[in-house]
Amino acid sequence: MKERLQKYMAHTGLASRRVCEEMIRAGRVTVNGQRAALGAVVDPAKDIVLVDGKPIGRPERKRYVIVHKPRGYVTTVRDQYARKTVLDLVQGIEERVYPAGRLDYDSEGLVFLTNDGRLANNIMHPSHGLEKVYLVTVEGAIGNDALKQLRRGVLLEDGMTQPAQVELLSQDNQVSVLRMAIREGRNRQVRRMCSAVGFPVKRLVRIAIGPIKLGDLKAGAMRELTPAEVSKLKQAVNISWQRR
Repeated sequence: MKERLQKYMAHTGLASRRVCEEMIRAGRVTVNGQRAALGAVVDPAKDIVLVDGKPIGRPERKRYVIVHKPRGYVTTVRDQYARKTVLDLVQGIEERVYPAGRLDYDSEGLVFLTNDGRLANNIMHPSHGLEKVYLVTVEGAIGNDALKQLRRGVLLEDGMTQPAQVELLSQDNQVSVLRMAIREGRNRQVRRMCSAVGFPVKRLVRIAIGPIKLGDLKAGAMRELTPAEVSKLKQAVNISWQRR
């Protein structure tokens, strides 16, 4: 059965479809000895696909993993500064999984890793608007005006954000604890939003991605998702897509 080259590459667990497309554009992929073009169609049973001169294996078993990232880890496959990555927390998984999305170095909480390129791409693509939920500790006693700004949207250097769902959980004179939910994926967005309204973030923990919850998973620990959780996650992305 024939399928588009980048889709087949992603299904083998090589990388997300977006990254596979970049490999094709860069001229790193050949099909039957010829440099491949983006959008080419291949028959996995007959065609020989090489990336950087090495053959792609048969499609791997799909794996779906979450980790509780502590501070001091990066959400990349490898780091040019030799810092610890979330892959250092994954144990007992033979397949090559990679993060679907980012969580900055100083932040903590839920990171989803998989070798399912289609699902990873849907989670990361902004058009799907998958909700991400954070527990945010900010400096000082945040007031109603700042909360209203966060709920309306905040003007950042890269434009106005979408409205956030914000709940004040607790506060004293020193700090306030918020529950914030956003559907965008801008770099360090929650931190920048809070700073823009005058309340810098002291601690940030992601507790949910769509229907997947961090729960009581301890910092530095990992677990595989249940089939029911995988089904709910795929459904959440599809529903988001259909609404748009």
